[in-house]
Amino acid sequence: MRERGFCRENSPIFNGTFALSHDLTRNLARCYHGIKNTEKVNREFYLKGAEELAPALLGKVLVHKTAEGVTSGIIVETEAYVGPDDKGAHSCGGVPTPRTAVMYGKGGFAYVYLIYGMYSCFNVVANVKEKPEAVLIRALEPLDNLELMKKRRGTDKLENLCSGPGKLCGALGITREQSGADLCKNELFILDRPELPKSEISVSPRINIDYAEEYRDKLWRFFVKNSKFVSKVPKKYVSRDFLG
Repeated sequence: MRERGFCRENSPIFNGTFALSHDLTRNLARCYHGIKNTEKVNREFYLKGAEELAPALLGKVLVHKTAEGVTSGIIVETEAYVGPDDKGAHSCGGVPTPRTAVMYGKGGFAYVYLIYGMYSCFNVVANVKEKPEAVLIRALEPLDNLELMKKRRGTDKLENLCSGPGKLCGALGITREQSGADLCKNELFILDRPELPKSEISVSPRINIDYAEEYRDKLWRFFVKNSKFVSKVPKKYVSRDFLG
């Protein structure tokens, strides 16, 4: 396998060479060039508020191992949901339900729910116990096992494989069965990668939460600038530079 350059189809992240994306910005590309580290993000990383965790997850790699194979993608878009006061969050009001109970534990676990009764959405539980916050992973840049992802999604268009929360779950085979999974174990996890410069991140209001009242316009959607793999959203969601 080539150590420099990039071949998606022959770039399993576990073979020691991380796949360099030519579609990410120049600074992000430099971060990945020649990197061999394949360590998972540790528990401590997740024990921060969702507003801090959401941009920190950008550029890291989501991996899912199944009987069909290993699929993965670079996280390029996230949204923060910041707990009981956030009227856009499933934990709004602070009363756990059987579905949301995992959000009330410590960070670093998966919270997966359905929208429209058919599409799974994968979230990373954030913060410490009894601080029910989460980060929705909205889009990935596909990396490993593209043919399996295309088969699952029924499309050959690379940019369309993971450009939305339901799409990425379909491509990686993530369902509600993974809700509650420990992201520090070996089936569903996130690989650590260097933090992106703030200059390479944009923000906007979160998508389709008009019901969230005063929380509707919070700039809690974070995404990699100039990535063609982010989800397609209406023009009303105006983006701005991330100031940190």
